[in-house]
Amino acid sequence: MELELLETVRRELINGYSKKRHPFRYFTLATVNEGKPRQRTVVLRKLLPDFSVLMYTDQRSKKITDISKNPEVSALFYHPKQLLQLRIDATAEIITDSVQLNNYWKNIPENSRKDYITVKAPGSDISHPDHVDYHCEANYFTAIRFIPNTIEYLQLKRPDHLRIRFENNGDGWHSQFLVP
Repeated sequence: MELELLETVRRELINGYSKKRHPFRYFTLATVNEGKPRQRTVVLRKLLPDFSVLMYTDQRSKKITDISKNPEVSALFYHPKQLLQLRIDATAEIITDSVQLNNYWKNIPENSRKDYITVKAPGSDISHPDHVDYHCEANYFTAIRFIPNTIEYLQLKRPDHLRIRFENNGDGWHSQFLVP
């Protein structure tokens, strides 16, 4: 049963980026800044074979600053129709390999690239929403890989909810059922 549940996790995360309307496409990412949690909604871009989750961001964003100081993060996914919640506690790795980043960049649609070419950094003050300037040649695109330490699966259902923690301690995934 545990392996089936881990395979469900894999399948749902893959659906999260391959099916546009899947609820896992957007997830909540929590980082820590000066001892305080900071959450934001981000886009799931890919699931790697080792269950690492990939997302894209502007390299000037606060999440990059947070991760540079403390790479421990938590990602929360929720599927309302299935009443399924996944929480992934992970170590974040900012991807710096230019070849890898260029390959990701080439796959971003032209109209979506503007998210990574603003003159001012994300979160900067502006006087009006129309006052965002863009670079023509430069971009601040980067990617982050979240390497999971634990994946917690919670399925709300009757008569009994189902909760299981998967832990990767270097020699594969180990599971433990939990009280929901």
